[in-house]
Amino acid sequence: MAAARCTWKCCDEEKEGDNVVVVQFSNGDVKSTDQLDFKYYKNVLTSNPRKRSRRILVADSDRLSYVGNNFGTGSLKCNSMCKYYVGVLDKSTMKMEVHNAQLFNMQPIIPGEALPAEDTDTKKSYRHKVDSLIEAFGTNKQKRALSSRRNNLVGEDSLQQAVAQAASNIIEQKGIEVLQQEVADSEAVTDTALYMPVCNPEADTEEGVYPFNELLSDVEYAALESVGKKMSELTSGELLIMKEKGCPHTVMRILETLPEDPEARDRQARCLWYLSLLLKISQQRVISRKFGSEEDCPKIILNKVMKTFSVESFNHGRVKNVVSSSMQVKLASYCLALLLHMNHQTANLTRLHQDLGVYDSRMVEVAKSMGLKLTKMPAEGEDQAGNDEHKFATLKLPLMKYERFSGQRKRKKLR
Repeated sequence: MAAARCTWKCCDEEKEGDNVVVVQFSNGDVKSTDQLDFKYYKNVLTSNPRKRSRRILVADSDRLSYVGNNFGTGSLKCNSMCKYYVGVLDKSTMKMEVHNAQLFNMQPIIPGEALPAEDTDTKKSYRHKVDSLIEAFGTNKQKRALSSRRNNLVGEDSLQQAVAQAASNIIEQKGIEVLQQEVADSEAVTDTALYMPVCNPEADTEEGVYPFNELLSDVEYAALESVGKKMSELTSGELLIMKEKGCPHTVMRILETLPEDPEARDRQARCLWYLSLLLKISQQRVISRKFGSEEDCPKIILNKVMKTFSVESFNHGRVKNVVSSSMQVKLASYCLALLLHMNHQTANLTRLHQDLGVYDSRMVEVAKSMGLKLTKMPAEGEDQAGNDEHKFATLKLPLMKYERFSGQRKRKKLR
């Protein structure tokens, strides 16, 4: 009788990962598979190319449970090195279907016994692996370098905790208010023109370049009537007391030379009182709530200076008005513009920068930004003791244009 011939048939409908399972038990052979209940689990992360092919096979019996997988330490390495096939022969047609196969090593799981820990070597980075080799086989020099690097290494979590702790300590010591002020002071005023009063360079007269109504509106000027009247009626004795208490030199010099005409004297006194208020603000870091109460400052004037020459700072649920470095520049420009209207479009920059508490260079920068002409004149009277020459700023049409200094100097070549 002639032997029957069979042909191979490849199963084209087989999906990726749905392979035939071939199992082996690590502690013996199974005589009857009917005593085992097999369950096959697939990884749900099908979008991850590294995890979509992971499979776990579980076999339960009355005595023990067996688990096998195709990944991790318990998997067989032969699955990645070889390709296995299983043939199923149909005796009626004598055709054999060929399927991909995977081998699983089934290991018993004893209740109460901890599962084998996952190999941490696979999770170690290249740096950790090199460090392990240096520890085992490195030279003394390499070991010293490794020890030094580890001592200087700060973990990411430790660094964040250290920064957070340092920040909280600084906040507790200085407070949010002081920190905000330091940040404001550290910001360089790159363009002083942003803090200049309203300017009309096309004006026909010098008085119209920096309009007086932009410095003091009609309503604000009327509110200064009572305080201006008190200042215009000061006696020589009261002036002496003000001088001893440290009244600004700019204010004292104008007080001593108030005009005799009632209307001009009243206007000069009102402007001078407002100027003294701005000079007082420039000497403070934080404007308190009681500010202006001793001078009987009108409410409309107090609201104006708070809104125009301070920035709001929040600290412990309270709002405080802080005079930042940019606001000091703004105060200097407005004081200078007010002085121009009070003294025939001429102002003493030397006295003004001393009263404001700003640097002479900053005061000159403000005057240049306003298009004023700068001159020097010998000091007179009591000013001679402090400085032989005083700088003056004069407004003349057309306005002066100055080239901005870039602040960059050429580096000398080393020879």
